[in-house]
Amino acid sequence: MIKILKYGEVAAEDIFARAVPEINVEATVADIIAAVRKDGDKALYAYCEKFDGAKLSSLQVSEAEIEEAVKAVEPKFLEILQKAADNIRKFHEKQVRNSFIINDEDGIVIGQKVIPVDRAGLYVPGGTAAYPSTVLMDSIPAKIAGCREVVITTPPNKEGKVNPVILAAAKIAGVDKIFKVGGAQAIAALAYGTESIPKVDKIVGPGNAFVAEAKKQVFGVVSIDMIAGPSEILIVADGNSDPRHMAADLLSQAEHDKLASAVLVTDSMELATAVQAELEVQIPMLERAEIARASIDKNGKIIVAPDLTAVVDIANEIAPEHLELCVDAPFDWLDKIRHAGSIFMGRNCPEALGDYFAGPNHTLPTGGTAKFSSPLSVDDFVKKTQYTYYTKEALAKVARDVEFFAKKEGLTAHAKSAVIRLEEQK
Repeated sequence: MIKILKYGEVAAEDIFARAVPEINVEATVADIIAAVRKDGDKALYAYCEKFDGAKLSSLQVSEAEIEEAVKAVEPKFLEILQKAADNIRKFHEKQVRNSFIINDEDGIVIGQKVIPVDRAGLYVPGGTAAYPSTVLMDSIPAKIAGCREVVITTPPNKEGKVNPVILAAAKIAGVDKIFKVGGAQAIAALAYGTESIPKVDKIVGPGNAFVAEAKKQVFGVVSIDMIAGPSEILIVADGNSDPRHMAADLLSQAEHDKLASAVLVTDSMELATAVQAELEVQIPMLERAEIARASIDKNGKIIVAPDLTAVVDIANEIAPEHLELCVDAPFDWLDKIRHAGSIFMGRNCPEALGDYFAGPNHTLPTGGTAKFSSPLSVDDFVKKTQYTYYTKEALAKVARDVEFFAKKEGLTAHAKSAVIRLEEQK
């Protein structure tokens, strides 16, 4: 049963405690990465047989397989995938940054170019669930950014097939290449390249502990989006909220993973006890009841605070991945939320809307990192470079200032490089 904690009456570490993975995979992942660097495709085929139980003849998904998959997906779901893709595209197109130029002083031009990374690698989880939503959320911003090539890796089933809904989503999003590789070995392949899989410039997408550790270990060789931890939801709720809705929303994240965190923060003890009881009604009805039960019992909590101001303060300190603002006049409270990956406003906006359909990205900072990082966006697939141009006359006006500054730092060659051009002009 989920625990109820009264703020101010229990230790702060109980209020703000987070789930911690119990396994250390650092050494195992390092070995996998080393093997892929050394043996390339050979290692990938071996790991696919070992971990996925599939003997593959090719790592890349063929066009025929993609077309076959699209035909296998029910038309209604294809229609919904397309609607979701349209919403995601509409939202992310607003994120596009423009290059700029400043030339308001004679002889001086400065500016910034916004340039997409050449190749983006997207990891799409398989295993206990297939996530076509991740395909859309991660590949559409990369395409909008202008990446020349977008590559997906995702684990196959024992028959060596990729789930048809993953391939259908990839087709709709315009993904260029798809490979049947999962786990840490997929991250290694994307980071270093193999005979079949091209080396990418950036790797994005969620995964299990092995995938997260692999992303950590290859960072610096390639860029990554974030080190994603277990899923999180925090609901800020007042006493007018429906306990059935609150319980359902908590379980929408609890069913992801036994380490997932589902938290309700409220100013109403009556709501807290009603939600506690409602969870016991709803958990047995879930297909993933065992996972949800473990998450709720171990990592779930209901925090009761004296008023909504305190409730929001607690939410900001936790800085959750998903935050539902289930209060009267939610827009009055929006500016008071400073730390959250994505905010869902009002009583008719379950977090599941964001997972699948609304348009804002669902690849979000976890583990409190929303205090300093952002959701996946078009910005993740671009880099910026600067440029500077001075005429001789413009340089002459400032060269002595540059010289003076450089000498203050003890860098006389810097100083000389500026003033030597003045000597040449004489």
